[in-house]
Amino acid sequence: MASVRPKEVKPLIRFEGLPGEFSQHDFGQVDVVFLDGSTRRIHFFASRLKYSRLIRVSVVQDQTVESLVRHLAEHLDSWGGAPLMCVFDRPKTVALKWRRNGEVTEWNPVFAYAMLEMGIGVELCWPQQPNQKGTVENLVGFVKSSFFKVRCFHDPEDLQQQLVAWHREVNQERPCRATGIIPAVRLSEEAPRLRALKVRPKDLALRIPVYVGPTGTVLHDGHPYSMPPEAISMPATLYLYADRVRIVAGRYEVHHPRKFVAHEGSTLAAHRAAMMAAVSGKRGKRYLKRQQLLELGEPAFLYLTEIVHRRPEQWFHDIDRLHDILQSHGAEVLRRAMEQGLEEQVFGATYIEHFLQRSFVFQKEIP
Repeated sequence: MASVRPKEVKPLIRFEGLPGEFSQHDFGQVDVVFLDGSTRRIHFFASRLKYSRLIRVSVVQDQTVESLVRHLAEHLDSWGGAPLMCVFDRPKTVALKWRRNGEVTEWNPVFAYAMLEMGIGVELCWPQQPNQKGTVENLVGFVKSSFFKVRCFHDPEDLQQQLVAWHREVNQERPCRATGIIPAVRLSEEAPRLRALKVRPKDLALRIPVYVGPTGTVLHDGHPYSMPPEAISMPATLYLYADRVRIVAGRYEVHHPRKFVAHEGSTLAAHRAAMMAAVSGKRGKRYLKRQQLLELGEPAFLYLTEIVHRRPEQWFHDIDRLHDILQSHGAEVLRRAMEQGLEEQVFGATYIEHFLQRSFVFQKEIP
């Protein structure tokens, strides 16, 4: 009887959208074997306008919230604006907690602030709703099956070049299988409904709460950025741009170039001088100067180690002169001079001063 009893079947509700209503976004990854036999895991971020089916894919370094936000902004900007809602799955880069009915109770704060800054509406796939979740996951599957798994690549540069050609093919030349229309043609109906972003991608800053440490620096992602000594122990906000950082602590606002090399930091000359003035005692000032020189990295560590061991009773004279050079010429100039000194095995502030003089004369002689 059970075999012949009619079974209750719920109707399938298709997740379709109107012009300018939805876009879909998701991360994906795939292992690519290059023609030389090497293998690399490629991470990518994919976006698609739901109505026109216009697609945009970017190869990314990782699947962090910064990668998501920055590439989302670039994709939307390339389309001419954002739809009413950008649809995501539920990764931790977007939502941290939600109720059983799907209502989000805690957003990723960095993601949420960026969406407010750009004026983007966000909708998440509800749990246990395959008609919604599947459409987002199918986007990643489509990218894998139509690009990564049907092409051969010589190297990562060749992959990027072929990705450009693939964008032209799927967006401007080939009709979409779902609509039978070329996405670029259908985009003409959708483009007037897209809304311009409030912030352009290059001006987008991620807002990160930080703290000014006892050494007068703010540490972010392993990179120390200097602050005035008066800001020590103050809570602060770091605004992270693609190429720079802005730190606000109370009435103090500081701008730095963003650092990417491991353990590399940025210290402003004015902050070095202010820290020096805040330290009392000749011995304290000497060791602070030495520490500020050591922050230049391995060349400074090796160079100062030689000076201290060669002149254990007089090293502080070299430290004073090298610190003056740091303040007047900058970190990069002094670092290069120390690297040259290590190569020639000549150690001391006198050598560094002569090296800078020779470099200055050489630059003047260049027509």
